[in-house]
Amino acid sequence: MLPTVSIFWFRRDLRLSDNAGLYHALKAGIPVLPIFIFDTEILNKLHEKKDKRVTFIHKALARLHQHLVAIGSTLLVMHGKPTECYEQLLERYDVKAVYTNHDYEPYALGRDREIGVMLEEKGIEIHTYKDQVIFERSEVVKDNGEPYTVYTPYSKKWKAKLNDFYLKPYPTHKYMGNFYQCEQLAMPTLSDIGFVPTDPGSLPSDLDETIAIHYDKTRDYPAVNGTTRLGVHLRFGTVSVRQLAAQAMSLNPVLLNELVWREFYMAILWHYPHVVNGAFKKEYDNIIWRNNEHEFAAWCAGQTGFPIIDAGMRQLNETGYMHNRVRMIVASFLTKDLLIDWRWGEAYFAEKLLDYDLSANNGGWQWAAGSGCDAAPYFRVFNPLLQTQKFDPELKYIRQWVPEYDQLTYVRPIVAHDVARDRCLKVYKEGLGKGV
Repeated sequence: MLPTVSIFWFRRDLRLSDNAGLYHALKAGIPVLPIFIFDTEILNKLHEKKDKRVTFIHKALARLHQHLVAIGSTLLVMHGKPTECYEQLLERYDVKAVYTNHDYEPYALGRDREIGVMLEEKGIEIHTYKDQVIFERSEVVKDNGEPYTVYTPYSKKWKAKLNDFYLKPYPTHKYMGNFYQCEQLAMPTLSDIGFVPTDPGSLPSDLDETIAIHYDKTRDYPAVNGTTRLGVHLRFGTVSVRQLAAQAMSLNPVLLNELVWREFYMAILWHYPHVVNGAFKKEYDNIIWRNNEHEFAAWCAGQTGFPIIDAGMRQLNETGYMHNRVRMIVASFLTKDLLIDWRWGEAYFAEKLLDYDLSANNGGWQWAAGSGCDAAPYFRVFNPLLQTQKFDPELKYIRQWVPEYDQLTYVRPIVAHDVARDRCLKVYKEGLGKGV
């Protein structure tokens, strides 16, 4: 006779506390078997087998497993196509229901529809919940029901709607005894799933209140430890967005704005899925990019001869992180100075960023290129020298990542910024039909 269980499927919510779907699964009373699937549909697209994100996920799962074993349960970690993994689960367990939290990206939506149909055919209910955002889908829209495409009015409506109800944590701790009680199952190693362990670096797992209080004054200076570095934890749900929003509300409204930006871009992706492959403002797809592969390679390697650009790219390549102000500068340089398609830069960041999130990455790149909603106007071209003077005046960040900066061996600039700016304006005007 098969053991009777309900399943909780961890995805972008790798924590036991304040987890919406897990709370509802545990409260339902049927023993809960928690699972995680290393999805080969995703993993097979990762070219680098020393992917810091996979190591981060594996470590987070190991911590979850340890906590579950301590209360007599286990975490079942599977590896394969989700449909095939569910077929195996249904052979091994009498599954009464599946619980999970919403995911909003195009691949995830298709995957979840496929799993939902499969379970429905077996008479198994699937329950999904909002967990990774405060407001989702059409919860923050104009009075006429249309989605916002400009951040400021969206943020005003978002903040006006916010109250304690939306920040209330889910008390999963009350129901920890409802996990399926069984012998410990072995977790696959990274090598079992085809990856090589790599150090994702030392990342804070809690909000530093001192950083939060001074966030509005320090966040733009890459040489200063002035940002929370919690992006990766939000991405994989190792922290609760409700907890973080409550802290930000009490400590610094500018920090709260960053959470609103995150949800704004998620809403854009939800309402305008064409942004995944094309410009939000479709006329920007008419721009004729130069797409010089040698210049793109120099940008990727941090060998452009523009110190602030090279520092940012080297930081990204080595650590999987880049300071947000520098992300804007390097994105502007690629799209405007080099006239390389923003999708090339977006794809490179998607491969390298530890905190990569499709909606935020896409929104940021389209903002820099001018093609996105609420974007900088096309004629705004960041000057790398002026940006350096403003945000790294003592060159501490540059010297940390470009040690040869003061030496004759440092590479010469691959373009002249003033010439590149004029070229950019001409090409953009032509592509947008604005005349020259």
